[in-house]
Amino acid sequence: MLKFLIPVDGSEPAAETVKQFRNYLSWIGPEVEIHLLNVQQRIPYGKRVSSVIGRDRIARYQQEDGSAALKPARALLDKAGIPYQHHIVVGDAAETIIQYAKEKGCDQILMGTKGMGSLAGVVMGSVATKVIQLSPVPVLVMKKRRPAAR
Repeated sequence: MLKFLIPVDGSEPAAETVKQFRNYLSWIGPEVEIHLLNVQQRIPYGKRVSSVIGRDRIARYQQEDGSAALKPARALLDKAGIPYQHHIVVGDAAETIIQYAKEKGCDQILMGTKGMGSLAGVVMGSVATKVIQLSPVPVLVMKKRRPAAR
């Protein structure tokens, strides 16, 4: 059984990745295991902030934010009747995605990209670029299809 990891952040590129993957399932076949993963960033100044706000409140916020980010991808798979597992974790996005893929024995990571171009990727950094560079698991980056020029 093939295992796929699809990191989602609630963005349009993440939803587009799920849409495109849903179409590829007809080629791959029904014997797949799909993991949707949302990575919440650690709160800066964690100990100081959690002492004022409270760890439970921060954890609740991260769960709510993660659930909201997963909602569009889950709705697409639910509508198509495709089974999946979903997870919310806290950490550095790229490192956590790679660690999760290794721990679950995923065969491939499928990611969307915002398509900001190479200069923006160099200046701002990119989770997809970092995952591609560091992952021992194959990574497929899916870009949103653009309408054909007329």
